[in-house]
This record gives sequence, structure tokens and C-alpha cells, in this order.
Amino acid sequence: MAAIDMLLTSGSGPVECRIALMALVDIIKSEAGRLGYAVEVTLGHEPDRHGAKSAILSLEGRYAEALAEEYCGTVKFVFKSPVRRGHKRQNWFVGVQTVDLTVAAAVSVALSDVRFETLRAGGPGGQHQNTTDSAVRAVHLPTGIVVTARNERSQHRNKAIALRRLEAMLRVLADREVDMSKTQMFVANKALERGNEVKVFHL
Repeated sequence: MAAIDMLLTSGSGPVECRIALMALVDIIKSEAGRLGYAVEVTLGHEPDRHGAKSAILSLEGRYAEALAEEYCGTVKFVFKSPVRRGHKRQNWFVGVQTVDLTVAAAVSVALSDVRFETLRAGGPGGQHQNTTDSAVRAVHLPTGIVVTARNERSQHRNKAIALRRLEAMLRVLADREVDMSKTQMFVANKALERGNEVKVFHL
């Protein structure tokens, strides 16, 4: 089954929005795990100790698309800033949208910049899941971005999928200084609406 890819972005928000984004990653991972979905998390490059400005969550499992749809839009978090004592603002926002990584791949990655690792395929599927060492993890050495492909039984095909996924994610999670006006990240940042949230979490 095809993975559903969700782009989470803190937009141009302050550090607290990155904290909220990382909390949302954990919330979605927990809910997906409870429902038996496989989850792969890719953080935007160069996250700091408070988290990343963006992340892509790839969900795989029956009805995973319905779960993703529940979070699409603006998610509001309510908490006091843990990094700016006395700061009055308590509302922080994260934008969520699904993205099609199959059409986002517009970045060419040099194979010399990628380390491929094989691992045992897993995820949902019970007795039908692939138990051979055919899954492939691709590590982009310059940025540290890691992706995994486990959909196919062929290691060769999974390697090709991992490379395409890495190219697409580098495109979506590209450095903000590199032609952001053409990235889906930029669209997500500009579409981040305050006051029209689909979910609210109090931390």
C-alpha cells in the first residue's frame, strides 16, 4: 500500500513553534502506532536542540489517509514558553498538509553523498509482511536526512524508491535560502492560518 506523506511546518514562527512541531510529531506517531500504522519521520535538516522547523511523516497502513486528513490545516498548541520566561504569548501554531513526494522530486542527489544500509522490512501486515533483509535506509551525508523504503520485496527496487524519496524530501525540506518560492514548504508557510485551527493541544 502507498505511504501517505504529511508535511509539518512551523512556518516563520519562533522557537516555541518548533517545540510544538516536535510535540505534534510525537502525538501523531503515538496515534499511528496505536492504530497499527508504520511511521517514518524525516526532520528538516539542521534541527537545533528545540527541534526542526519542518518534518515529513510517512504513514503506511489501512485508512492512514483518513488519519492524515484529521490533522491537515493549522494545529494550535497552548503552553507557556519554556525558553522565554515571562513571555505572555501562549498560543503556538503548526501547519500540516499532505504532499505528493512522487511529483516533488526535482533535486538530483549524487550517489557519493548517500550511504545505503539494508535492514529487515517491517511495519503493518502481520503474516504477510516482508521479513527478508530487503528494506533500505538511505542517509544523505551532507544534511543527515534519513529515509527508509520497505514497500517492495526487491532490495534493488527499495533502493531506487529510497533515492527518489530522498530527492523529493530534499526538495520539500530544502534550505530556506535556496529558491523557497518554488517549494511546497514555502506554500505551507504562507498558508499557515492563525485562528482557524483543526486541532488544539494544551501542553
